[in-house]
Amino acid sequence: MTDETLHHSEDHENVHHPRRNIVYFIIGSVLVAFALVLVSMSLYISSGAAQLDLSRPGYKAVQNEVEPSDTFVSFPASGEVNNTVIEQFLKLFRKQVKSVDNTDVFSPAALDEQALGLDSPPVEN
Repeated sequence: MTDETLHHSEDHENVHHPRRNIVYFIIGSVLVAFALVLVSMSLYISSGAAQLDLSRPGYKAVQNEVEPSDTFVSFPASGEVNNTVIEQFLKLFRKQVKSVDNTDVFSPAALDEQALGLDSPPVEN
């Protein structure tokens, strides 16, 4: 073998093939996606959000019993801003805050039906 063929064969062994890089990229992407799904599902379960999700298969029977309530008084998203409108907004805001102000948000009881206002009929204005 001549020096040229030796030099050429050594260079060919050290070159990465583009197909191999794409395969590594796809495998890495799938592994990262799988890890992120595991983290998000553990947060979903540990945060208690899973207890409130009525779209879960275990709550199919309860979904038909849920009755929507139209008693919520909302604040208009557009319009004039003046002192009267601000006072009206603050009145509605304070009314909503009053119901959750005395709840310890780090307690497991914060997700009880009573704390969420699910066990009592809506309050009329």
